[in-house]
Amino acid sequence: MAKALPKPKCKKCEEKCGKGKTSPEVLAQLEAGYEKLVDSDSPSMLKRFLTKEIFDKLKYKKTSFGSTLLDCIQSGLENLDSGIGVYAADPECYQVFSPLFDPIIEEYHHVKATDKQPASDWGNAATFGNLDPKGEFVISTRVRCCRTIKGYPFNPCMTEENYKDIESQMQAALKDLPGDLAGTYNPLTGMSKEVQQKLIDDHYLFKEGDRFLQSANACRFWPTGRGIFFNQAKTFLMWICEEDHLRIMCMQPGGNVGETFKRLIAAVAEVQKKVTFVTSERFGFLTFCPTNLGTTIRASVHIKVPKLSRDMDKFKELAGKFNLQIRGTGGEHSDSPDGVYDLSNKRRLGLTEYQCLKEMYEGITEIIKAEKGAK
Repeated sequence: MAKALPKPKCKKCEEKCGKGKTSPEVLAQLEAGYEKLVDSDSPSMLKRFLTKEIFDKLKYKKTSFGSTLLDCIQSGLENLDSGIGVYAADPECYQVFSPLFDPIIEEYHHVKATDKQPASDWGNAATFGNLDPKGEFVISTRVRCCRTIKGYPFNPCMTEENYKDIESQMQAALKDLPGDLAGTYNPLTGMSKEVQQKLIDDHYLFKEGDRFLQSANACRFWPTGRGIFFNQAKTFLMWICEEDHLRIMCMQPGGNVGETFKRLIAAVAEVQKKVTFVTSERFGFLTFCPTNLGTTIRASVHIKVPKLSRDMDKFKELAGKFNLQIRGTGGEHSDSPDGVYDLSNKRRLGLTEYQCLKEMYEGITEIIKAEKGAK
């Protein structure tokens, strides 16, 4: 059995990620981890794209936040069954460690090295109607986007003070939202286990990260700086310092995509009046996970497809045809034994916000047709 890698002590985080050379300790962990990766049968993109030449080129590099290659790949080194295996430790990582990130992003998002992210275009939400007016298949609809606040790293390099600062900024920004966006901020610190579990069970609140996020150092200082904002109807929510600095989302029962999307457009417009976000000409909005770049839009439904899901290989093939991603309703890496799945647009980079919604809307329409016709 492969020996587990020692956990990084992350001294640089205690020193607020000061600049400097990669430490001997980190280099030793990188060398040990890379040897373990090469000797494994890992299916991850990390293994395919982190060649010895690229590894040797990047292992000494650091961003101005102090992030090293280890901060970006430690989850993939620890979890050899990862699909991607790479996270950005701060926004600069996409440039500093580009020989690794670029080919992963290009393959995952089906973009070319010369492509640039189109300008934001939310389009007309009224274009989208109700996917399932009779309520036979779609249980709920959710549309979310991620945002990074300028001046801060991502989780692996964030200090406890960083988490508190972001939480404080967002409490102020969310204080006077208009109309049906108005609500309350609820910090995880001090929240009872019973209240937390009820919010989790109702699919409103996030849980502490899974093993992939734990290994990426995405759950340090938990639950400091983490929390959830929601309006009275719980149709507009914001997660503070979960995977990303912000996850802004709108959700409601049933399949009315247009209503849900319209509310998100209004929410994002209000928040960005008060907070500056990090963007890139090539990758759009920069996020912790490279799968969430571009618009960062994830439009999803919880949908009952008991017939299609009897043959998961065929179901995945069909979903892939429409650029849809299948997850369990408990989130990524979860199962759905009851035939209810979370289906969402897979592509977020190289498209506008409107195009992301259109791809999801048309794909789910075809999935419903297929479920109706399945025997």
